[in-house]
Amino acid sequence: MVTHLSSTAFKNMGLHPKLLEALDALGYNYATPIQAQALPLLLNSQDVAGQAQTGTGKTNAFLLAILNELLTLPAVEDREPNEPRAFIIAPTRELVIQIYEDAKTLSKFTDLKMCVAFGGADYDKQRQAIEEGCDVLIGTAGRLIDYLKQKVYNFYALDCVVLDEADRMFDLGFINDIRYLFRKMPPPTERLNMLFSATLSHRVKELAYEHMNQPQHILVEAEQITADRVRQVLYYPANHEKLPLLVGLMQKYQPAKSMIFTNTRRQAEKVWLSLKGNDISAGLLTGDVQQKKRMRLLDELKQGKIEVLIATDVAARGLHIDGVTHVFNFDLPDDAEDYVHRIGRTARAGAEGDAISFAGEDNAFNLPAIEAYIEATIPTADVDPELLAEIKPPVKAPANTRRPAQGNRRNQSRTPNRNRHSHDKSTKG
Repeated sequence: MVTHLSSTAFKNMGLHPKLLEALDALGYNYATPIQAQALPLLLNSQDVAGQAQTGTGKTNAFLLAILNELLTLPAVEDREPNEPRAFIIAPTRELVIQIYEDAKTLSKFTDLKMCVAFGGADYDKQRQAIEEGCDVLIGTAGRLIDYLKQKVYNFYALDCVVLDEADRMFDLGFINDIRYLFRKMPPPTERLNMLFSATLSHRVKELAYEHMNQPQHILVEAEQITADRVRQVLYYPANHEKLPLLVGLMQKYQPAKSMIFTNTRRQAEKVWLSLKGNDISAGLLTGDVQQKKRMRLLDELKQGKIEVLIATDVAARGLHIDGVTHVFNFDLPDDAEDYVHRIGRTARAGAEGDAISFAGEDNAFNLPAIEAYIEATIPTADVDPELLAEIKPPVKAPANTRRPAQGNRRNQSRTPNRNRHSHDKSTKG
C-alpha cells in the first residue's frame, strides 16, 4: 500500500487537460499531502508559503501551479520572446537542473519553453536560449541578476514567482540578491507567488510577508515524510575504525545506489580514494567540482554506473535520485537540520531506506542537537569486529583533484486579489 499519497486525485483538481495527460503518462494519479494542500489554493490564485522537506512532491506542486496558470491565462498582447511569464529561484545548480528536468516532463504535451540560468555552465548558450524564447526561467540568484542587468530578460510579462528552499537562501548568504530580484518585479498583487522552505522561521516568514500577497501558510510535518520510512542507526567508531567500518557495511549491504556525506572536502576526498582502492566504484561531489562533471556524476549514479556518491553538504539538498537505498553519515553534521536533509536522499516517494551514521571522536558532540531537532533518539549498534573490513591502501589522488594554489487579463471572479500589470511598455528593462 502506498502511504505517502493523499486521497485527492489529480483529475478532480481542475488541472489543464495537457497536464493531466502528462501526469497520466507518468503514472501519477493521486497527489502527495503537500500537493493536495497547496494546489487548490494556487489554482484559485492564492499565494502559498509552504513548509515541507525535500522528497514530498513540492517541486511538482509549484510546477503544476505555474504550468496551469500559463496554459489558462493569456499572455500580455505585446509580450516579447525573452520576457518570461514564470520565474523560479533555487539555491543550487543541482536543484535548478532537477526543477528544469521535472518541468520539461510535466510540460511535454505543451508548447511552453523552459530555460535555465546558473553559473559554471555555458554563459552564451544560456543567454541565447532565453533571448530566443522563454516562458519559464529557472535559475540561481547570481546568474539571474547578471542576465537581468544585461537586459537579457525583464519582468514585464511576469505572472508567477517561486522561491524554493528559502531557508537555504539565508544559509548561503543569498538573501540580499533575492530581495534585489523581488524589488525589480511587478507588485505582489500582480503575480502568483510561492515560497517553499524546510522551516518557516521568523526570517522566512518576514520575507514572505514582504514580497507576497497575503500568503496562506501550509505545513507537512517531518514525521509524515521520512521518520517512519527511514531506518536510522548510529555507530560509535574510533577514528581509525571509520573507514574499515564503512567498507565493511558496504560489503555487507551491497547497496546499488548510496550516498556518503562528510563535513569537509578533504574528508570526502579521503573517503573517495579509499573506496576506489577497495574496488567500490564511487564519485566525488564537492563545491569545487565543475558543473559538467557534477551533472555527469549524478547521471552515473542514476544509471548505476557508480555505486556511491561521496558528497559534502553542497549536495545535501535539492538532489532527486530515485532508488538511493542507503545514506551514510561518515561525519555527523555540524548543523542539525543538515542531518534531516542528508537522510532525505533516501526513502523518497514512498520507498524505504537506511540512514547509517558514525558518531566519531571528532563530531559525536553534534548528536544531542540532532536528536533534539528530530525529537527522537537514534538507535545505536555496536561496532562488531566482524564488520571492520581489511581494507587496502587508498589509491593515489589524480592530479586534477589536487587543489590549486590560492592566488487585467483575468475574470474578476477567478482572481479577486490580483490585478493586471499596471505599468506600461515603457517600464521594460
